[in-house]
Amino acid sequence: MNNRRHFSSRTVGTGSPCYIIAEIGINHNGSLEVAKKMIAGAVAAGADCVKFQKRTPELCVPKDQWHLERDTPWGRMTYIDYRHKVEFTAEDYGVIDRYCREHGIDWTVSCWDEEAVAFMEAHFDVPFYKAASASLTDLSLLRAMQSTGKPLIISTGMSTMEEIEHAVTSLDQESLLIAHATSSYPCPPHELNLRMIQTLQARYPNIPIGYSGHEVGLATSYAAVALGATFVERHITLDRAMWGSDQAASVEVGGLGRLVRDIRDIEGALGDGIKRVYDSEIGPRAKLRRVASMDVAV
Repeated sequence: MNNRRHFSSRTVGTGSPCYIIAEIGINHNGSLEVAKKMIAGAVAAGADCVKFQKRTPELCVPKDQWHLERDTPWGRMTYIDYRHKVEFTAEDYGVIDRYCREHGIDWTVSCWDEEAVAFMEAHFDVPFYKAASASLTDLSLLRAMQSTGKPLIISTGMSTMEEIEHAVTSLDQESLLIAHATSSYPCPPHELNLRMIQTLQARYPNIPIGYSGHEVGLATSYAAVALGATFVERHITLDRAMWGSDQAASVEVGGLGRLVRDIRDIEGALGDGIKRVYDSEIGPRAKLRRVASMDVAV
C-alpha cells in the first residue's frame, strides 16, 4: 500500500504525523494585516499549513448575481464588487508568501476556477492544491490543478458516492488525496458521519484520507484523527463574531493551539497496536501481581 504524498518537506499519509491545515479562506475579509495575524496564530499553534481561497470573481459569480446589492463592512455594494474586495492581488500574496517562508509554515489555496490556477502557477510555488467540495464535479478544474504536478486534495461535501467515484477514477490517483467533509456551516454533529473516513480508507487504500471539518468545537476533529485521518483541515478566525459567512464555523487561534496539541497527544496515545510491558509498569507489576507468569496451553 502506497498512500503517502509529499508536501514540501513533509510526507502525508499512513505512518506520518497528521498534517494540520488552518483554513483562513476569506476570513481575512480582504485585510492583509488580519491575514498576517492569522498566519502568526497558526504558526504559534503549531499548524503545518495555512490555506486561502483564490477566485476570479467574473468566472465564479453567476452574472445574474453581479449587481445584487448587499450590506458589507465597507458599506452597501454589489456582490461582484464585494467578491473583488475580498480577493488578494499578486502583490498581496507575495507578502503572504514571504511571511510564511520567514515563519516556516506552508501555505496554499483552493482554486475555484482555471484562471486562478494559472494565476498561482505564474507567481508562486505552493506545495499542493485543494479543491473545494463545490468543485468536485468540475473535472476540468481538477485536472488543471493536477496538471501542475502538485498533489491535489479533493473535498467530498455535498457529494454522492457516485460523484466521488467518478472524480477519483478521472484523476491521477498517484498524486491525489481525499478529504471527508459535510458542507454545512456550522455542521451539526449528527451530520458529520465520521465513519466515512473508514469507508473511504477501505475503498481507496492507496490514497491518503483526511478530514475537513466545519463543526463547532474540537472533539469531533479528535475523533477523526482517532479514526485514521492523515490530515485535518479546520477554518480559523481571530474572532468567531467577526463579519463573514465562515466565521461561526471556524476555530479561534487559541482553539487551534489546543487542536494541534491534542492531536499530537492522540497520535502518541494510539501507539502501534503491539502489546508490550512498558518500563513504567515493571515496578507496579512486581509489587502488585501475586501470581507469577506461566505458560498457558492453547
